[in-house]
Amino acid sequence: MNTVPTIAGIARDPLWFPHRYDPGHDSVHFRRIERSVHRAATFLTDEYLPAAEPMVIRRSDAMAATPRQAPLHFIFHSAFCCSTLLARAFDAPGLAMGLKEPVLLNDLVGWQHRGGTAAQIAPVLDAGLTLLARPFSPGEAVVVKPSNLVNGMAPGMLSMRPQSRALLLYAPLRTYLGSVAKKGMTGRLWVRDLLVKQLREGLHPFGYDGNDYLAQTDLQVAALGWLAQHILFARMVEAFGTRVATLDSEALMADPARSMTALSGFFGVPLDIAAVIAGPAFTTHSKFGSDFDGAARDAEVRAAADIHADEIKKVAVWAEAVAQTAGRSFALGANLLK
Repeated sequence: MNTVPTIAGIARDPLWFPHRYDPGHDSVHFRRIERSVHRAATFLTDEYLPAAEPMVIRRSDAMAATPRQAPLHFIFHSAFCCSTLLARAFDAPGLAMGLKEPVLLNDLVGWQHRGGTAAQIAPVLDAGLTLLARPFSPGEAVVVKPSNLVNGMAPGMLSMRPQSRALLLYAPLRTYLGSVAKKGMTGRLWVRDLLVKQLREGLHPFGYDGNDYLAQTDLQVAALGWLAQHILFARMVEAFGTRVATLDSEALMADPARSMTALSGFFGVPLDIAAVIAGPAFTTHSKFGSDFDGAARDAEVRAAADIHADEIKKVAVWAEAVAQTAGRSFALGANLLK
């Protein structure tokens, strides 16, 4: 006979995943998600998860019953840079679990944009990190890859978790622009939506006003969104020192064994590198599940770059000038592959 799980049982069981947060009722919506479902889901969003009714628990009740946390690390990223691949690589039973874009963190960003204050959000973010850091099995670490929409909260997360480390992952600007252009109207709408959210968070130190942004092309807006994230990453390198490392997607895919060896050491998770490189994270497409490897990614990137080469070249040169005017460099430092 099925029994209704208790609050304590849910809080202690990592398969009860903290899926959403409701600020109106200060409650967490938990969904039971088996590890195999985590593995199969592109992201931990309703679009990719089986339909199910959540268990809704007051935050204070959930926290009172939450057990010891696992080591918690982060992959912050600027989008279109193999971040989902890396999260999948940390699905290593007995060693680590990778969480792909938990919506609870997006909910906190949405709350912030609707007027939630730092004083209101900070204790909920702390609680959310605690709930996300429940080990899936004894001795496992948890590696969280938030959506890049959460990047504005990344410094706060690292401040709250002084033992955590973060990889700052990005695609080179021209590769990023090619990925946006390849997605057509969907990609161009996405970068404008990102712009709106970044402006709300004060992440654009470029001196442009609303009319300036309206006059810019979609790829110019995309470049500014990329640059805003790059500037944020540079500030994190300055603020957190050896607790953060940077990596670009081209370097990752050019030498995945070296990259994964370095990242495994950085996070303190002793992965079987050969098995990871031969496994699904590096041999199947993160979004579609089809066969995919470094050569296929290179071909995909080149195809997008060739079609939009003239616009990408002009926008990249323009973005470099914008960065120089803002006193910023494309170089981040703290390279994972020293």
